[in-house]
Amino acid sequence: MSCSALLASTYRRLTALCRALDVDVAQPCAPAGQGWVDGAELANRPELLDAFLDTEAARIQNRYAHTARPDVVASRALHGYLWSVCLLMAGPWYLERRVPRIRPGDVHVSRTADAYAVVPGGFACLPGDPAAGLPGARVLPHEEALRGELRAVVADHVRPLLAALGPRLRRGPRALWGMVGDDLVSGIWHLGRTLGEEERAVREAGELLPGPVPPFPGGAGFRQLAGRDGQSYPTRTRLGCCLYYTIRPAQACGTCPRTCDAERLRRLEEAGPS
Repeated sequence: MSCSALLASTYRRLTALCRALDVDVAQPCAPAGQGWVDGAELANRPELLDAFLDTEAARIQNRYAHTARPDVVASRALHGYLWSVCLLMAGPWYLERRVPRIRPGDVHVSRTADAYAVVPGGFACLPGDPAAGLPGARVLPHEEALRGELRAVVADHVRPLLAALGPRLRRGPRALWGMVGDDLVSGIWHLGRTLGEEERAVREAGELLPGPVPPFPGGAGFRQLAGRDGQSYPTRTRLGCCLYYTIRPAQACGTCPRTCDAERLRRLEEAGPS
């Protein structure tokens, strides 16, 4: 068994668990096919980035009957990419304590749909991992080293795209890196809830981002809301904004700074146990 085959199995498990994650496994060394573009091309070829944003603008128009501002289109497109790619790196860490190093060229993005493909490769793992001796496995000494690796691979992957998209979002580095941290934490939280392990996911996301860890400007920042029935609900407030509220002003995200605690609690109690 190879590292890439093990990761491919993990990615399939991850997509089965998270229905919001639409990702196929591509063959190693496979280029993006017709109708697809890879993450490196998005960062380095403005005409492909323009087409990517045009697709997002059309998706917003079709889904919400709303013509979004260019900065909103760029923000929504970046949010979708970040959430999916961060989960492709954090998901194997959460499930199996393996951190894949995914290069921008290893992520293929559909030009017509909100879908992705990923080329599996090597990963970092802990000494007790059965795969530690395989070619392509890099053994790290302890959990904090593995958390540091996850932070580093996410930052290395997204940095070129942030540089390309930043001027279109009209926001500075702090806000952009805040979005990255938000989507990294959000994916872990989502996966934990899916597995019925919200408490564990909240704890581990907090250990991954306990506070500002450059280039991330802040920590996971979870806190608890007390419900009327005595139940406690975890919440957090995003550091970066996906600008969804500009599309649906009455439906700001549950972790948006614009959503007060009373409204968050109302939604959580209405939804019931996850």
